[in-house]
Amino acid sequence: MEIPFYKYQGTGNDFVIIDNRQANYLSRTDHALVEQVCDRKFGVGADGLMLLQNSTDYDFEMVYFNADGYEGSMCGNGGRCIVAFANFLGAIGTQCRFVAVDGPHDAKVLPNGWVELKMVDVQEVEEGEDFYFLDTGSPHYVAFSPDVAQIDIVESGRAIRYSDRFKAEGTNVNFVQKEQDKLIVATYERGVEDETLSCGTGVTAAALAACLREESISDRKEKEGVTDIQAKGGKLQIKFKRTAGGFEEVWLCGPATQVFNGTITIEI
Repeated sequence: MEIPFYKYQGTGNDFVIIDNRQANYLSRTDHALVEQVCDRKFGVGADGLMLLQNSTDYDFEMVYFNADGYEGSMCGNGGRCIVAFANFLGAIGTQCRFVAVDGPHDAKVLPNGWVELKMVDVQEVEEGEDFYFLDTGSPHYVAFSPDVAQIDIVESGRAIRYSDRFKAEGTNVNFVQKEQDKLIVATYERGVEDETLSCGTGVTAAALAACLREESISDRKEKEGVTDIQAKGGKLQIKFKRTAGGFEEVWLCGPATQVFNGTITIEI
């Protein structure tokens, strides 16, 4: 079977995207085929694969698979890339509302090529002695470091991801360095089981954790925040509203670029 595909990347987080609206090229049970397409030596190569599908209640449905071939939790950079793809196809204009595994999302396509994606509200954050744990559409462990460049992200991230607490369900692991005007973030992603150049839900978690880290107990009041992010694959920005109960109006903002398109032949 020949499957037409498009390759997109958002700050180095790369995805194969398939327009599944008219022809049912892949289904949710095609784990081995998805893994084959994502393989960097025997397939197209990507951190994940997405299907753009019809939805009766929204502009479209996003179905996201990790590189291991199985459906994953929400992928922020993937969400931005599939919005750019839908805009490229003419399926949406410059604004849309689509549904993903964690619920509906609003998004905007800006003239400069950036895509702004509204993320889920975050009400619960676990604050440990040396970490934060929160769900921004995917679960994230956030640890701060004075120098992220000195950390072996894969070894250290894997140790946390496969620790007794997290090995069953897994978690993404983020190492964060606070600079004067930005956060430097490196992420180990479950499902990919490796470091990625960028993780949208991860940088979102890092920004919210950094906000909490800088607050005193008496300072926890409503305010709006904007955090610039430097991931290894490029720059992103997180906008949010801090409320008494958590975080609302959380937006992940950054570039989403088409790299190439083609056709891959899959043996069924």
